[in-house]
Amino acid sequence: MTLMGLACILAGCLALAYQEIRNTRREKVQDAGRPLEASMEVPESYEIPPRVGGLIVAAGVVLLVLGVRKS
Repeated sequence: MTLMGLACILAGCLALAYQEIRNTRREKVQDAGRPLEASMEVPESYEIPPRVGGLIVAAGVVLLVLGVRKS
């Protein structure tokens, strides 16, 4: 449980630090046969609210405390 708690704390801190995940997706625009294809790169971004990062950190602390008490 302590390892899972540490992982949650690390993931929560990263979520609080970055607050956004950016990705580029390739989308096919036109397909005119085998040799001719047109594609476009579409940027995407996913926002992570600070509340989610805080909840993940809190859950990690709880798991860490429970793991230490169980040992």
